[in-house]
Amino acid sequence: MAKRKASGPLPGQTISLRTLGEYLNLSPATISLVLNNAAGVRSIPQETRERVREAAKLFDYRPSFFARSLRKGQTFSVGVLVPDLSDGYAAQVLEGVEDVLLEEGYFYFTASHRRRQDLLEEYPRLLLSRSVEGFIAIDTALEHELPVPVVAVAGHRKISGVTNVVLDQTRAAQLILTHLHQLGHRKIAFMRGGSHSSDADERWECLMRAARDLKLAIRPEWLVQLELKISTPELGYVPTMELLNRRTNPADPDGQFTALVCYNDIAAIGAIRALRENRLRVPEDVSVVGFDDIQAAAFQNPSLTTVRQPLRNMGTTAAKILLRRIRAQGSDPEMVPVIPELVIRESTLPPKTSRSRKSRAREPLASSL
Repeated sequence: MAKRKASGPLPGQTISLRTLGEYLNLSPATISLVLNNAAGVRSIPQETRERVREAAKLFDYRPSFFARSLRKGQTFSVGVLVPDLSDGYAAQVLEGVEDVLLEEGYFYFTASHRRRQDLLEEYPRLLLSRSVEGFIAIDTALEHELPVPVVAVAGHRKISGVTNVVLDQTRAAQLILTHLHQLGHRKIAFMRGGSHSSDADERWECLMRAARDLKLAIRPEWLVQLELKISTPELGYVPTMELLNRRTNPADPDGQFTALVCYNDIAAIGAIRALRENRLRVPEDVSVVGFDDIQAAAFQNPSLTTVRQPLRNMGTTAAKILLRRIRAQGSDPEMVPVIPELVIRESTLPPKTSRSRKSRAREPLASSL
């Protein structure tokens, strides 16, 4: 018996799984598997999947989100907490999160808390009221557990129900200081991140430990604390000016640092501006190291030597872990380590040894920071 020739829906006919099934000579269950990208979809031939998607597009059919939610008791949505959407670090992590969630048919709400404690408390409650099934927290210092699975990128606190995806800060500190030490730097200044940043304390402790291991002098006048809760180069510009203003005798070579380790790349960009305004060249007078390897790091002038965090991959890893936990598919450890890489570019050179750094009159350039 010959197959009935497929025909499109009649004028005014409601488009449903049944009408698509009649058009394609396929069962509604098969069509549902394809359009919802369900777990068993890989058992359906690729050609059939393409036919289903083409027909759905032809007749402008979309699966009912509410019907799927009611049927499965899920909302297929998660909350993403970030300090600032304009921050290069968070943006690159979010790209990896998006890759996985879009592929798996999940929607996400993004909330930018600007590191305000009141918003850190309020936004999770608001998102939970919208029935999100879990959270991804990016560089967000969580204070307590939440009633749904949580994955924290750059999270270090041991909180029940939270899986932390973290960079190996010990290895990162060793890479930075070994590089500078091998270049010949012994007078190194350091920026400490603000306590509002989730990586700050551990990164500082690891840097100080690595400095002691290399027998580097840790001088109080070469240490500065970041205070601003911003994601612009001013983050590093202000503390670098503070470091430079502490110099009691700029002509004294023993009192001048030859390298500056910045908390992150954004701070490093601001630091380079401050050094230039003091007529100090990077890297000829002061070598500068960043952290993160955001996209702008390679295009900064000079391009930044920095620790590369695989930010997009960290986002991908976080999203996959969260979905596994939502679906109760096995278990993951509390801490998932990520290996850093040192990227050596133009902002580091050996220090000048044959002559002392000359004092230059401070003549600020026009600035629009």
